[in-house]
Amino acid sequence: MILEELKEAVIEGDRELVEELCQKVLDEKINPVEAVENGLIKGIEEIGRLWTDGEMFLPDVMMGADALKAGLDILGPELSKAKAAGDAKEGKGKIVIGTVKGDIHDIGKNIVAAMMTAAGYDVYDIGFDQDAAAFTNKAEEVGAQIIAASALLTTTMGEQKELVDYLKERGLRDKYKVIIGGGPTTQGWADEIGADGWAETANDAVSLCNKLLA
Repeated sequence: MILEELKEAVIEGDRELVEELCQKVLDEKINPVEAVENGLIKGIEEIGRLWTDGEMFLPDVMMGADALKAGLDILGPELSKAKAAGDAKEGKGKIVIGTVKGDIHDIGKNIVAAMMTAAGYDVYDIGFDQDAAAFTNKAEEVGAQIIAASALLTTTMGEQKELVDYLKERGLRDKYKVIIGGGPTTQGWADEIGADGWAETANDAVSLCNKLLA
């Protein structure tokens, strides 16, 4: 029931209700991974469908994204704890994720980061509007295996290529697996710029990371 309530609260863009329900998830010791995957993310996926079909407008999408972020802020730390409790050994790997320079869209990136965390990865989210150096410096700092770069605009896709080129220039390309995603991106684009993989959805991104680090 609470999962359906979470989904609807995100669709309605009701930030306060989302926060209240997420607190209830913690208080009643409901699985936070379930709450994120089958509550919050189901809500934002429905918003995406309504937006695509022309049944929802930008202000509503932004309110839904804000509600989602509020929920992830509360449940995010619990995902890491749930992961640790379910897996006493070291995490599956370290991933640096962010949205590229010139792009301030982070709904999809936030969802992917949450799903990766729930799947057992140590995720370092550097936010949006980040240049190639920021991705690289964070990866070097934390000892990441994967760098995930999101671009939601055709005008910022080139920054994903810039990241791959930047790593090559510094002799670090073979040290990291670079994966890309975002609305206008494709497998063809990933191949063209020399990335190690492309994912269309958050679940695809997790499967891709599993495959790359297998």
